[in-house]
Amino acid sequence: MHTACNHHHHRHLTSSFTHHFPYTKFFKHPTFTFTFLTPPTTTRTLYSSMDGPKKPYRRRSSYGSSRKSVLKKTFKQEQVTFTAPVSDDPLVAIIGGGMSGLLCALQLEKRGVRSTVFDTGIHGLGGRMGTRNIDEMVFDHAAQFFTVSNSAFRELVNEWSEKGLVRQSQGVIGDLEAGGHFFPFLSSPPRYIAVNGMRTLADSILSQSSMIEVVRPCWISSIEPYNGMWHLSENGKHRGQFDATVIAHNGKCANRLLSTSGLPLIARQMKRLELSSIWALLAAFEDPLPLPVAPFEGAFVKGIDSVSWMGNDTQKLSTSPNAGPPHCWTFFSTASFGKRNKVPQENIPNATAEKVKQLMLAGVENALGLETGSLEKPMYTRVQLWGAALPTNTPGIPCIFDPLGRTGICGDWLLGSSLEAAAISGLSLGNHIADFLKSGGSRPDEFAVGLHEDFHPLQGHDIGQFPGLESNKNICEAEVQVGA
Repeated sequence: MHTACNHHHHRHLTSSFTHHFPYTKFFKHPTFTFTFLTPPTTTRTLYSSMDGPKKPYRRRSSYGSSRKSVLKKTFKQEQVTFTAPVSDDPLVAIIGGGMSGLLCALQLEKRGVRSTVFDTGIHGLGGRMGTRNIDEMVFDHAAQFFTVSNSAFRELVNEWSEKGLVRQSQGVIGDLEAGGHFFPFLSSPPRYIAVNGMRTLADSILSQSSMIEVVRPCWISSIEPYNGMWHLSENGKHRGQFDATVIAHNGKCANRLLSTSGLPLIARQMKRLELSSIWALLAAFEDPLPLPVAPFEGAFVKGIDSVSWMGNDTQKLSTSPNAGPPHCWTFFSTASFGKRNKVPQENIPNATAEKVKQLMLAGVENALGLETGSLEKPMYTRVQLWGAALPTNTPGIPCIFDPLGRTGICGDWLLGSSLEAAAISGLSLGNHIADFLKSGGSRPDEFAVGLHEDFHPLQGHDIGQFPGLESNKNICEAEVQVGA
């Protein structure tokens, strides 16, 4: 299915369309006629998203793609409206292979719907369920653990536990204040970890599936409506055609993808999302760190700008109480530190990487109450910037779906900033799209969801929310209909 395609959509035909521009102080609905190259035998129609008479027209694939385009700057993006019936055996494209995208695919399969998951991961799936393996060292360099408060998610976690993919972590966690003052959480909900690192869970979620194809590494650069289907491309290479599309990632790449897609309502909601930046420092030590009187597996660090969390990956992932050396730790900065020291994450200057490393190691010393310069020099370090780390605002809904454009969004940010929120969102959207496809797509008004919700600030730790460790009613009370 994923072979290079020779669709030269603008080779032979030209056609004219009449388009009404929105009102401005300079003119009111003047009519212009444009001649654009369009594909032969195209049947799909695009409608203006403005109020008033709707004029069908045909849209060239490159229309509005330039960031400096006057049209793009001045006029609203037009809404694509699919009118063709849904295929008898529909296929859904899911762009993003993190928790929400994977569970969306899984839920679609349970409802008898095929999907293809496109993910940019070179080493594996997972998004922020990231694990880095260097020789015998293992670091969970994104999501540290997760908790469960939702019944639908609990069913899944129980399945994963029975399969040996996840287990409860028995280590102590708590708050660590500067000077080495540790306060363990005396009662907290069960904390779950993936047995061999978070990424192994992501790679295993779809292992039993038969209706899901995974394509990676793949960076979908355009989605275009054509002949009643969505056509996906990766830098000009055709990646297939689909009845519906799921955007299961966020940040600037998702905004760029949606900016000329013909999905103004979807694009607007995605654009309203605000994301924090967090630095991660992976460090391996020859000897155990000199911890306070009560040793811990992880700690939320308080009052230190350069460190908000420190987690002992070796202790967490090992079944032996005296694992190591090496002793692998993941340290995360605060969001404010990340914002002040933000650089392009694809190309971190060496000077910045060194500065961040030294500041974070100094923060670790301070947190543990050690004398300046007395922390053992790590045998291995690596810094990584999560430039679009965690949401800081949310609409508080499980998913978004535009039935006219047959496109939806899932992700943790719709409900919160946790793996559970991501899971609930993916399950919800998978179920919603399955319902829509089963209806034949003939009653779109019944399936619009989340296109106009307002956003509100999101509370939580700098490294996310952990339902049960703090109040999070949105996640606990979110209703997800699974199955049927």
